[in-house]
Amino acid sequence: MAKQDYYEVLGVKRDAKPEEIKKAYRRLARKFHPDVNPGDKASEERFKLTTEAHDVLSDPKKRTVYDRFGQYSDNLADAAARGATPGGGHASAPGFDFTGFDWGAATSSGGGTSFRDIFSDLFGGATKEREPPRPQPKRGVDIEMPLALSFAEAIKGLTTNIIVHRSEQCSRCNGAGDTGGTVVICSACKGSGQVQRAGGRLRFSQECPDCEGTGRRRAPCSLCKGKGTLPKTETVKVRIPAGVETGSRVRIPGKGEGGRLGAPPGDLHIITNVGQHKHFTRKGDNIYVTVPITVPEAALGAKIEVPTVEGKAQLRIPPGTQSGQKFRLRQRGAPSLRNPGAHGDQFIEVQVTLPKVISEETKELLRQYGKMNSDNPRVEMGLE
Repeated sequence: MAKQDYYEVLGVKRDAKPEEIKKAYRRLARKFHPDVNPGDKASEERFKLTTEAHDVLSDPKKRTVYDRFGQYSDNLADAAARGATPGGGHASAPGFDFTGFDWGAATSSGGGTSFRDIFSDLFGGATKEREPPRPQPKRGVDIEMPLALSFAEAIKGLTTNIIVHRSEQCSRCNGAGDTGGTVVICSACKGSGQVQRAGGRLRFSQECPDCEGTGRRRAPCSLCKGKGTLPKTETVKVRIPAGVETGSRVRIPGKGEGGRLGAPPGDLHIITNVGQHKHFTRKGDNIYVTVPITVPEAALGAKIEVPTVEGKAQLRIPPGTQSGQKFRLRQRGAPSLRNPGAHGDQFIEVQVTLPKVISEETKELLRQYGKMNSDNPRVEMGLE
């Protein structure tokens, strides 16, 4: 089978920057991951191919070899290092044409490493090891937390305190992860620049987050151990607005993970999970409820009390009301998050209940009523 183009696999251009390659890989990995598609062999194979493409294109040296030969292997990497071609030629042979490419200007996103440096490493033209990039200011990661609410709390709103396990910028290194000093081999990846991650039944490699794929870093800060942040447990006051539903997101700015090198922290997002009510059902901002009425109330009409989310209300039942008939109380539904101050409506479905036969006198009254009211509700169906 013909070897697939790794750039086509990831859906990026051949001149894609490292961050574009990383973004494309993460998107496809989430889509085709075996844990997301259990038992789907096609998705599993696509995930393997996506991981293989990322493993090559995310590594500058492997990518250089791949761009030259159209594939990557350790043998090809060795051939490139010797300046040879697969057919025994030299790097200057036809087919290895980079005319017009600005070797000095093309840099990677890691912060200062050019393709000139990469080829110097490949072909033995440089002996000085590449310095690890200096960390850059980075905003903290957002945190998501679920919060269970009762139906009434969701309708009326709630202010509560929650415990958040987050982080804050290290005060000793100001979020850099190191305090300068000598360069050492990264202990997380043992100098390879890649770390192994498990995904279900598969294992794949990705760029080491501690050294940003360089394999080397400065001695880590003794306080934060190189992370740039320190763990923190904090009690956060949260105000849940009236009208939230299951899945609503409430944002608390600045209460996510700590930023680095002066960058702001992330945000805390509360994801609400609203419990069910014994009588009410909510659809959007509208509230639905079923209320029983007696036969006399349905036949003769009446004014009855009905429940709403804000308390009791009066409802007029017109004479001749049928079971299942619906009535609307305007602006008696849930508060609207999209239109502050507005409310949905409440819909009331009445259910006619039959009287209980509690005595012979009651039976006789029903017999007399049946004789006086000879209407047959089944006539329209052609029945007697």
